[in-house]
Amino acid sequence: MQKNLVIVESPAKAKTISKFLGKKYKVKASVGHIRDLPKSSLGIDIDNNFEPKYITIRGKGPIVQELKKEAKKSDKVYLATDPDREGEAISWHLAHLLGIDDHEPVRIEFNEITKEAIQKAIKKPRTIDKNLVDAQQARRVLDRLVGYKISPLLWRKIKKGLSAGRVQSVAVKLICDREKEIEDFEAEEYWTIKALIEKDSNMFEAAFYGLVEEGNEKKIDLPSKDRVDEIINSIDKDNFIVKEVKKGSKKRNPYAPYTTSTLQQDASRKLGFSAKKTMSIAQQLYEGIDIKGEGTVGLVTYIRTDSTRISSEAIGMAKSYIIDNFGKEYSNGGKNYNNRKKEAQDAHECIRPTSILRKPSDIKDSLTKDQYLLYDLIWKRFLSSQMSPAMYDTISVKLLSNNNLFKANGSKLVFDGFIKVYGKNNQEDKEKETEIPMLLEGEVLSADEIKPEQHFTQPPARYTEASLIRTMEELGIGRPSTYSPTISTIINRRYVTLKNKSFHPTELGILVNDLLEEYFKDIVDIKFTAELEDKLDKIAEGDYSWQSVVDNFYDHFEKVLKKAEEEITNVKIEDEVTDEICEKCGRNMVIKYSRYGKFLACPGYPECKNTKPIMDKIGIKCTSCGGDIVRLRSGKGRIFYGCSNYPKCKFMTWDEPVAEKCPNCGSIMVKKKNKNGTVKKCSNKDCGYSLNEN
Repeated sequence: MQKNLVIVESPAKAKTISKFLGKKYKVKASVGHIRDLPKSSLGIDIDNNFEPKYITIRGKGPIVQELKKEAKKSDKVYLATDPDREGEAISWHLAHLLGIDDHEPVRIEFNEITKEAIQKAIKKPRTIDKNLVDAQQARRVLDRLVGYKISPLLWRKIKKGLSAGRVQSVAVKLICDREKEIEDFEAEEYWTIKALIEKDSNMFEAAFYGLVEEGNEKKIDLPSKDRVDEIINSIDKDNFIVKEVKKGSKKRNPYAPYTTSTLQQDASRKLGFSAKKTMSIAQQLYEGIDIKGEGTVGLVTYIRTDSTRISSEAIGMAKSYIIDNFGKEYSNGGKNYNNRKKEAQDAHECIRPTSILRKPSDIKDSLTKDQYLLYDLIWKRFLSSQMSPAMYDTISVKLLSNNNLFKANGSKLVFDGFIKVYGKNNQEDKEKETEIPMLLEGEVLSADEIKPEQHFTQPPARYTEASLIRTMEELGIGRPSTYSPTISTIINRRYVTLKNKSFHPTELGILVNDLLEEYFKDIVDIKFTAELEDKLDKIAEGDYSWQSVVDNFYDHFEKVLKKAEEEITNVKIEDEVTDEICEKCGRNMVIKYSRYGKFLACPGYPECKNTKPIMDKIGIKCTSCGGDIVRLRSGKGRIFYGCSNYPKCKFMTWDEPVAEKCPNCGSIMVKKKNKNGTVKKCSNKDCGYSLNEN
């Protein structure tokens, strides 16, 4: 019996979809892109309207042959790649390789990998959207032109292995600019005065605001201790008169459901996930997880979106769930969230669970720890978006001591609303409950203590992954699919480093940024880059020709490239010399870099080719051989710990060692975090000793 062929990108997605389509369909994976520009050359015919020269990606030949063979045997071919520009381009390349006519309706699209969505999509195939393909082509060509034209210049003038890119260069500029702000920042002194006031054995705090002169309130700044002492000397601790008491109410609305950006930001803040890790786990949840009792099913909707829109079906399901489980008063009646940004792509929904009935706790046993944490975040955010606002009773009080005005504000949660699901202990939760006792206007109170405090203004904070993504989104730099790879690139290129979860530019990053700012101002110009992103969106909408957008960019770019080539003088970055002596030739070894990080190399290359890893000692000795325990990084970038005497000593652990030895067997102890806190345990699996620190 002849079958229909469905082609997706990943084997995991193929496995999930094949379950829903039955025996008449064969589902195969392209394993990502199958055609791209060549790595060995520019691959763009600039004189022929920027025509790309696509080739089959190395190693993909057998996959292409298999897909061609299956397509020939099939009655119909369906292209079910992801529902975005990248996915549309992959389908277009597949259609080209398989000889499918442009007018043939073979493209199927779905926002979630569920049985209903797949079966509905297969009944409504469409032609490939060439506008979306052209938008992706324009991005790819622009990025190639910038990368392959500027990077060789950096290699010749500065150092081999450097690169420049449209979006990555702007991200580096943001980090460099912030560092300069911090360096140029001059702290200013200021003071606050707080009064700790008692009423019926209840204490509350009131803050100095200013003075009341002739019945008018005047805010007073406190720049010095002399001014503070002057104010304190005029305060009568036993004579705080309640001038005004105002009671009111305030509501706190739930948050919109997640977009790619807000999910990455929250996963960074709340779970400590990198953007790359978040997208990897979210992709697993989207493509399908084997759930006990159900089989393989997609748990969340498509994960690359800047839309907060929700389907009417999902709104209805959430409304019913809330009423059934919490009561009618907890439902907001079913609210949709319109995108506030005009450039937001509304083709997709928000990121939400495919079924609100799959509670995270019910399917926890089918998920890894990280999958559970991210799914729980998405589930709670979506459900809470359909719940009532939280309600607070508020009170604001003004107190006078002589003519010194103090203010105090309090709030008390009276209806939890969406907080019942979303939780109160979130970092974005600014609504701190503060109890203020019952006060009457005109009554006189006394202060137990008057507390002056000195402060200094703080420089702007360095970017974290979350704040950098938020800033890039606000400025219109990049799109949902680009945030994570952009951050990975600037770290891998050593333009920035992450220290204590904050970005610091390296000397190399600052040097390259300065050079780009001087000679390629448009490349690192935030407004220019954002406008170019808008033009890519216009191509997707069919308003612009992709070649015209590229041509307008390249016309100016070519001129500044020529000028830079002529004017940039060679800049030499010297390798950092260490005290480590090369045991083969006696030279001081230098620090070099590879894709896996730093290593030591002999500067006598090519005469002496000696290299060795940098021993990142953590100050703990190996209990097996007396060597140093060192921090190492795996090929995939994961931190682990081993002995400096490897391979003679095979000690290795993924958990961080601690200074004390196991009281049972004397082996190295390690610490590990779990949901209950930190556990110290013996690294010797045969011992089994552990100690819960909490």
